[in-house]
Amino acid sequence: MTEPLRVLVAKPGVDGHDVGAKLVCRALMEAGMAVVYTGLRKSPRQIAEAAREHRADVVGLSIMSGAHLPLSTKILASLREAGMGGAKLVVGGVIPERDRAALEQLGVSAVFGVRSTLGDVVAWVQAHGRSP
Repeated sequence: MTEPLRVLVAKPGVDGHDVGAKLVCRALMEAGMAVVYTGLRKSPRQIAEAAREHRADVVGLSIMSGAHLPLSTKILASLREAGMGGAKLVVGGVIPERDRAALEQLGVSAVFGVRSTLGDVVAWVQAHGRSP
């Protein structure tokens, strides 16, 4: 039997809007994944340490504050420092289309904007969540 995908969902920075993150967690759990939600206002280091502790296959960030580029940069660096560079980083929230390419160039595996559905997120994680 295959172990379920392990997903860590985090709210970095000062953003306090977490309803969307909680809905994503619920949808992923209902799809059979092991999901950990870190709660609000986590630092890049706290997110990376939680990813290592829970052996996350995927780290999902919910960012509504507009700070997705600097936060993603810092979190990717923290993941590498924590030995979690193989975890896939996914960013969702209020992400302007013009920033999608920059996020992907940084190493973000997928970007889900406000028009994405829970089904889109679940399907992507199911298809791409495990490292080859």
